[in-house]
Amino acid sequence: MKHLLASLCLLESLLRALTQCTVPASEFHLKGHYLIGGLFDVHHASGPIYHKRPEAIECSSQLLITSNYRRLQLMRFAVEEINNSTSLLPNVSLGYEIFDYCSDIQSFPGVFNLVSVSGLIQHWSEPHKNLSTVPKVIAVVGPFTSTDTLTVAPLFMVDLIPMISYGASSSVFSTKLNFPSFLRTVHPNKDVIEVIFKTLQHFNWLWVAFLNSDNNYGNDGLELFREMIKDTEICLAYTNGLNDYTNYPTIFKQIEAQRVPVIIVFAPEWTAEAVIESAIQLNITNKVWIAGNGWSSNKRLQKEKGIKNIGTVLGVAEPVVTIPGFSDFISSSKSRTQCENAEDMFCNQVCNCSSLSPEDVNAGDPSFSFPVYSAVYAIAHALHNVLQCGAGRCKDNITVYPQMVLAELRKSAFTVLNQSIQFDDNGDPAFGFHSIVFWNHSGDAEEIGFYKLHPSFNFFINTTKIQWFTKEVPTALCSSECPVGYAKHQDGVHKCCFTCEMCPNGTYINITEDSYKCISCKETEWSTAGSTSCSLRAVEYIPVTDIGAIVIMIGAWALVGFTLATSVLLAINYNTPVVRSAGGPMCFLILGCLSLCSLSVFFYFDKPTIPFCILRLQPFLLFYTVCLACFVVRSFQIVCIFKIAAKFPKLHSWWMKYHGQWLLITAAFVTQALLILIGYCDGPPRPYNETVWYPDKIILCCSMDFKASSGPVILLVFLSSLCFIFSYMGKDLPKNYNEAKAITFCLLLLMLTWVIFVTAYLLYRGKYLQTFNALAVLSSLYSFLLWYFLPKCYIIIFQPHKNTQQYFQGLIQNYTKTISQ
Repeated sequence: MKHLLASLCLLESLLRALTQCTVPASEFHLKGHYLIGGLFDVHHASGPIYHKRPEAIECSSQLLITSNYRRLQLMRFAVEEINNSTSLLPNVSLGYEIFDYCSDIQSFPGVFNLVSVSGLIQHWSEPHKNLSTVPKVIAVVGPFTSTDTLTVAPLFMVDLIPMISYGASSSVFSTKLNFPSFLRTVHPNKDVIEVIFKTLQHFNWLWVAFLNSDNNYGNDGLELFREMIKDTEICLAYTNGLNDYTNYPTIFKQIEAQRVPVIIVFAPEWTAEAVIESAIQLNITNKVWIAGNGWSSNKRLQKEKGIKNIGTVLGVAEPVVTIPGFSDFISSSKSRTQCENAEDMFCNQVCNCSSLSPEDVNAGDPSFSFPVYSAVYAIAHALHNVLQCGAGRCKDNITVYPQMVLAELRKSAFTVLNQSIQFDDNGDPAFGFHSIVFWNHSGDAEEIGFYKLHPSFNFFINTTKIQWFTKEVPTALCSSECPVGYAKHQDGVHKCCFTCEMCPNGTYINITEDSYKCISCKETEWSTAGSTSCSLRAVEYIPVTDIGAIVIMIGAWALVGFTLATSVLLAINYNTPVVRSAGGPMCFLILGCLSLCSLSVFFYFDKPTIPFCILRLQPFLLFYTVCLACFVVRSFQIVCIFKIAAKFPKLHSWWMKYHGQWLLITAAFVTQALLILIGYCDGPPRPYNETVWYPDKIILCCSMDFKASSGPVILLVFLSSLCFIFSYMGKDLPKNYNEAKAITFCLLLLMLTWVIFVTAYLLYRGKYLQTFNALAVLSSLYSFLLWYFLPKCYIIIFQPHKNTQQYFQGLIQNYTKTISQ
């Protein structure tokens, strides 16, 4: 019996020993020569908690975040590793003061504890005069989120206490004016958004939705994303900020309505969990999900039931770095019963994590592990330099102030786990890269690519590792690409939504330059509808070697010859009645002007030049005006002789006395010369390329300013009309005396010629229009030469008996008797 009682007592003592705390120290506190502060949101307050009186939140009663607890253990492990090192901070021990920072607005007691001096907040205006006024900690690791960091950072910035965040990636912290003592071992949002952007470009996903947490972190990511896609073809179809009150059915209903196949979720893991769980419950399928680095390695979601149904999940992740000895540290740490010494505990330094096994901790999200680890080592190396450690010892007579540690942190250049640690001028990491992961069917985040940032940029994705829900790369387009030769016409507010319109003649589309605009071809080029480039136009004009041009020029030379021969014949028979009745000396003026007009025909051929354009029209207008003025005078004189002279003898005598015919001809000549000069000054003729009528040709011609040439043409029309009126009045003159009839017939031919030319001009603008113009000019000249002067020459040569004074007097006497009767 005695032996039994003794055995029972021994067993009781053993059980009592096993149930007692083997390690009285807390996970949140470790004494040392120098303390490092730690802010980890081991628990997360999902919403605001209301109190009837001012009090701090009890974090241990909130939702436990295993991944953040794992990061807290990493800080403890790194400190222990450094304390056991003989090369880094020899004979110096590091301690830590860690707080569970679960709320950005109700977790301030722990922060005040870190910035305190001997339990008090020092007056900021007092300089540090002795060791007793040195802040409690030399540096702080954390917090994790941008919102938490933005809340507490100003308190540490005042005393230039270094803050090294392992997760706050908002762009605002790169501004050193506001955050002079802030550094981070995680890359800013800009780099993460750039990886997402390059992934979208890689797969040509242009129609996407962006869901972000409605806080500093998420809103910063959204603004960066908008800025990055601003001048690209990627369109933000839908966006929404997520919080504790988000109506997920409404969000997904709107996304489905816009047919958005790619959804970017830029939020911390607890927000992302709510999004994905809602998508599973609402049966949202066949989507591509792009995860930010806050949840891309979330272990719980990867194993969630129904996760395969939502589609394909890709993500940007912090690279997983294996930290030797950490798993053993967790196993040994969790195998011991942890007790909190109430006397040493402060607010929110209680975990209540006894339910977590070492396997649970090691299986937690491994992302952001190396940022925590490297942050602790960065502080240790900075302190090592401040204390001037070397030869196995550190100087113990140096008072360490936080700003001294900060100065050394900025100059950091050391290697840990084969990774070179440095910071740029903004306090951002000048090392590392991002992994691109795919959630495979085994429930793991498989690395399929990377985006290296230092020392040079390098983007790579192995698409063969991705198992798409569609068996091929999904498309994300609001509108399908337009066929070749079609330009996009934006339909609505998004440039990715468009209709396709074929580029018309004379334009082309260059999709590499601007797929929304049909570019006009140069004046020397042309294109058919729906073209992607322009072709050179064929340049056309009438050369002097053209058969039609040769015939017309021969006709012009023949006209000059005929006028010369006619002039000689009329000069020989100058005193005969036929010559005198034809106009006498006026005949030679008419024939000379006809010859001068014919010179303009030669300038309608070959490449137009400024002299050619001037000589095409101006000589003809001027000298043809003289011809018409002469025929106006002749018509008037014929009517005057047979009709007006008998009825208006005084008018006839005045006309004869003052040589009215020459006054009229001179006035017409001077008026036309002035009109031509005015028109030349207003719009001189010059070479012109006709490109409107024929899209594939350039017709070389001369410009015609209708306003400038209207005056001379009106004068010609006026003289022609006047001549026609006078000549028509003489239609009933003696049958054999056909002067007026000949002039009338010539004018009818003249009108018919130019009516035909104007009609051709309205219907045709090809190169042969110049030939038609030259032919019309030549026809106008020949009409007077053949139908007015040729009959006179015929009478002189073949009917000399009609070329006598007696014959003409008889005709006049007979006509006078007829009128008097």
